[in-house]
Order: sequence, then C-alpha cells, then structure tokens
Amino acid sequence: MLEDRVAVIYGAGAIGSAVATAFAAAGAHVYVAARTASRLGAVANDAGDRIRTDVVDALDAVAIREHADRVAADAGRIDVCFNLISHGDVHGTALIDMDVEDFVRPVESIVRSNFLTTQAAARHMVRQRSGVILFFGGTGEPPREYRTGGTLVAFDAQETMRRQIAAELGPHGVRTITIVTQGIPASDDPAEPGLAAATMTGRAATREDVGNVAVFAASDLARSMTAATLNISGGAVID
Repeated sequence: MLEDRVAVIYGAGAIGSAVATAFAAAGAHVYVAARTASRLGAVANDAGDRIRTDVVDALDAVAIREHADRVAADAGRIDVCFNLISHGDVHGTALIDMDVEDFVRPVESIVRSNFLTTQAAARHMVRQRSGVILFFGGTGEPPREYRTGGTLVAFDAQETMRRQIAAELGPHGVRTITIVTQGIPASDDPAEPGLAAATMTGRAATREDVGNVAVFAASDLARSMTAATLNISGGAVID
C-alpha cells in the first residue's frame, strides 16, 4: 500500500515503533527520529533495512528543518510525516491541585513540535505537490473517571492548527488527517480495564491498530480524505 513511499516518524516509543513497523511492512522507506538513541535500535531491528534512524529533538526548530532536508536529499522526497513523540503529560491529578508547569507542558510540546515537524515536511511536500501529514490525538469530552491534565487542551489546540494547515496545504496536494483514540492500553491488551470500559465495543485501540490505520490514511486508498479525523476509539469518542 505504501510501496517506495518515504515516511518520517518522530518518536520511537510504543506507538511510533508500531507505526514505523507497519509502514515498513507496507513497503515504505521509513526515517524514524527520536530525542534519545536508546529506543532507536529496537525500532530499526524490527524492520531491517527499510528503517533508518536519527537522533533529533522535535522541539528544536533548526534540528527539525535540517533533518527533513537530509531525508529529502537522501530519499528524493517526503511523502508522509507523523509526529508521535511523548509530551511529559501528567494524568490523575485534579486541575485545581496541578502545578501550572505540569499543565502547560503538553500544550507547549504538542503545539510546538507538531508545528515544527509539519512545517519542515510540508515545505518539501508543497514543492512535489503531494504528501500526507498525520496527527495523533483529536478532541472529545474529558473522561469523568480519569483526570487528563493539559492533554486534551493540547489536542484541541492541535486540531485547530490542523484545520488551518489543511486549508492552506490542500490546494498544493497535501492531505492532513488526525487519528483519534481514547488512549492506548499500556499492556496493548484491547480489553484492558478502564479504557475498554469506556468504549461501545468493549475493545480499545492498540498500537497495532494505530499502525494499520496510519498505513491506510497515508495510502492512495484514502486519497480523497483530508481535513478529517479517523476515529478508532471504539465509540468512546462520539462524532
């Protein structure tokens, strides 16, 4: 589905690794960037020579632009960009008890890093008049049982930004899609208590699900989709 496409993934955690592996299995050439080298080795080992890795801080404007330029020079293009870095979220604390730094951290991280990675990749996509920028998050009602700090505020800001990006880049052939979940089980068990209970199906999305849906979103099967969300929350988020 993604034969010889060039994908850049920021973040080598559980979800980033799953998406990188899914993209490589679908035939893409995948460039994975992460802030530390410790997780990159495992990602590369999972998919062999279709994955290349680099240490890059997704909050550093210069580093992000230089990395995107290196990928484009090496591969000749950038077809997909997906930012899946971690953001230092603090969950489980009521807002009235939370330090402002803990609340603001994911807002600053999500908005800044997605702006920078999108901007760096989109400059190449506009020139080639094609490309897909994927976002992870979406919006929805805050779960009553789980206190999510600044995360949902950050996702709301991200979605506003994504809509503006979609409007600006659509005429240049660049698509934007957000993949929406209600959270990914830490155990990767779709029936994990808590998350599964919030769904209509009794099954939460796993990181493998995110990878598979990302492959679809980045492929020509979704070529008419942009300025849109792909909701894989099992009904926990109602459109």
